[in-house]
Amino acid sequence: MPSASSTPEARAPAVVVLTGSESTGKTTLAARLAMLYAARWVPEFVRDYAEAKGAPLEAADVEPIARGQIALEDRVRREAAAAGARLVLLDTDLASTAVYARHYYGDCPEWIERAVREQRRAHLYLLCHPDVPWVADPQRDRAHARDELHALFQAKLEEIGARWVDLTGDWEAREARARAAVDALLGAR
Repeated sequence: MPSASSTPEARAPAVVVLTGSESTGKTTLAARLAMLYAARWVPEFVRDYAEAKGAPLEAADVEPIARGQIALEDRVRREAAAAGARLVLLDTDLASTAVYARHYYGDCPEWIERAVREQRRAHLYLLCHPDVPWVADPQRDRAHARDELHALFQAKLEEIGARWVDLTGDWEAREARARAAVDALLGAR
């Protein structure tokens, strides 16, 4: 009979998502935490997708973006589990895709919403608050809407019953709070 530690659930790494509106430090913090925890890190699929498309995104792009994000996450999760990693960090996830789809296009495909609710919820979400300076980037266009988007992300996390921590303050304070939350998560597993 296999021991509890050899079950797939025991070997699956904890999944932590960095989420929130544009230009709130998600990628920077994900990279920093990945280094500190020697964790696997999944970048935002949509960045490469948008760059490859070379044209503005539209509603028809939502499903390919969601499928690409899922495939990328699943590949890294499998690799992490096979390597015995304790932690996988996601620099966005399907919940973000749903929030942005509704924000930009007024709708989100039901299969994406269902997957967010039923299959793809992370162990912990680190919600990056928009209280840091905006940094321009060719793919960012909502400097004026960061507070509104933050509220939408928070509402989505509450809707799906996610465990989440709102990261506020300067970069040191955010990292300290993120590390405390990740440490608590890993300590409970």
